Amino acid sequence: MADRQSSGKGCPSFRTMIGGQALIEGIMMLGPEKKAVVVRRSDGGLEEKVEDRVLIKDKYPILGLPLLRGVFNFGASLGNGIRALMFSAEFYPEEGEEEAEPSKFEAWLERHLGSEKMTSVIVALAMVLGVAFSVALFVLLPTALVGGLAIPFPAMPMWVRNLLEGVARVVIFTAYLMLCSRTKDMRRVFQYHGAEHKTIFCYEKGLPLTVENVRKQPRHHPRCGTSFLFVVIVASVLVSSVVFSFLPITNVFGRMAMHVVLLPVVVSLTYELNRWVGGHDNLLTRLLTAPGLWLQNWTTFEPEDGMIEVGIRSLELVLPDEAGKDAW
Repeated sequence: MADRQSSGKGCPSFRTMIGGQALIEGIMMLGPEKKAVVVRRSDGGLEEKVEDRVLIKDKYPILGLPLLRGVFNFGASLGNGIRALMFSAEFYPEEGEEEAEPSKFEAWLERHLGSEKMTSVIVALAMVLGVAFSVALFVLLPTALVGGLAIPFPAMPMWVRNLLEGVARVVIFTAYLMLCSRTKDMRRVFQYHGAEHKTIFCYEKGLPLTVENVRKQPRHHPRCGTSFLFVVIVASVLVSSVVFSFLPITNVFGRMAMHVVLLPVVVSLTYELNRWVGGHDNLLTRLLTAPGLWLQNWTTFEPEDGMIEVGIRSLELVLPDEAGKDAW
């Protein structure tokens, strides 16, 4: 299957819906039918995990409708990513962790829930904490900062306040990515991120999936999750500006609450926009993806050959049996 799909013989360039995520010394790939996690073990070998994908829209067709699917697909992607991270972390425990006894809380959870339910609880908790951290850092903090700035200027026009909150969000988001890229561990994760992008580019061009071919590809990909998150931030600025023009809320806590209420709407709209952009290539879509591509200067780095091998293997494991089934 993989040889047929990646042979590059008579395969024109196209856009695939296959996407991935960088992990701790590994990569997760999501195909139309399967999801795969490939991790480079400390002994140099590859650890592989392949599962069939069960899409939300297949279980609950109503959740596959436009403007509903965005939030639920985002939640499912977040859950898949956390599970994959937990799997990859098993092969790289912290120093001395392999000899440590489970905590009383972990032992209690496993005793009362079992290992599978305990994993589900941990994933759910991680999702809640991750979303809460993101909302606090990129939504609530900018609102609080601008609200404090507005105290000495009670006559500040609403459009100025909206603009300042938007600028603050973009600055905080960009600074956060830059700081993450400077840490040693995250830099290696971002190298795997680059390997994921390069591998998908190589496949989309119909070239054989070899280290040499993948290495030549660009590491900036227009359909990256970083671009999606940036568009979410920009969309939140636009949506909140419209809402606050009709509801001129000046109280800081009131604005915070409204931003949280609007977040599902923003994610849904952004998801639909991202799908449209992913399936088209014109001047408008290139302009829309340009900021996200620029941000990838800090979220992707040139990978090592071993990282590219992980990317190739993870992609091969999710290629569909039927050619073109993964086309955008």
